[in-house]
Amino acid sequence: MKRWQIIFVAILVAILSGLSGYYFQQISKDDGILEAQLNTKKSPSPEEVIGMGVAEFSLLDLNGERRYLSEWKGKLIAINFWATWCAPCREEIPAFVELQEKYATQGLQFIGIALQQADEVRDFIEEYNVNYPSLVGGDEVIKVASQLGNNIGAMPYTAIINSKGKIAYTHRGPLSKIEAEAVIKNFL
Repeated sequence: MKRWQIIFVAILVAILSGLSGYYFQQISKDDGILEAQLNTKKSPSPEEVIGMGVAEFSLLDLNGERRYLSEWKGKLIAINFWATWCAPCREEIPAFVELQEKYATQGLQFIGIALQQADEVRDFIEEYNVNYPSLVGGDEVIKVASQLGNNIGAMPYTAIINSKGKIAYTHRGPLSKIEAEAVIKNFL
């Protein structure tokens, strides 16, 4: 090969390499933008999740065992997000204990999900004789709450899932025993 041909091929390879690098950089940058957009996607509101199916999730219970939503498949599930430092949460839980006892044989299953760790809620659960599963966690709890329509991180927050696995009802803030019982009776 002649010297000018070698120089031409070297320049051509350099240009193509530069263009390839630029192209792949742009693709990576676009993927990063897309990923950022997906990660900042707005969580659905309580109204928007009504009628939606619930994706399987799992959280730890007070004994450190992983519990799955599918354990209660076919039941009317009342999921209550709460924390020991939340006064309205503490006020509504005794009513939920009573309702669990009253309607358990008809297919009701309350599940308490605390935005705390097990050692932080164990004494409260014992003191109030909570008769339904208590699940705990940090970021995992926030993710589940968002999936169920709690797009602003409200406490307490209750979501009712019907026996077909669809979200039937959501409520931000405390639920009185009368309100909760009316909703439960409506879906049993």
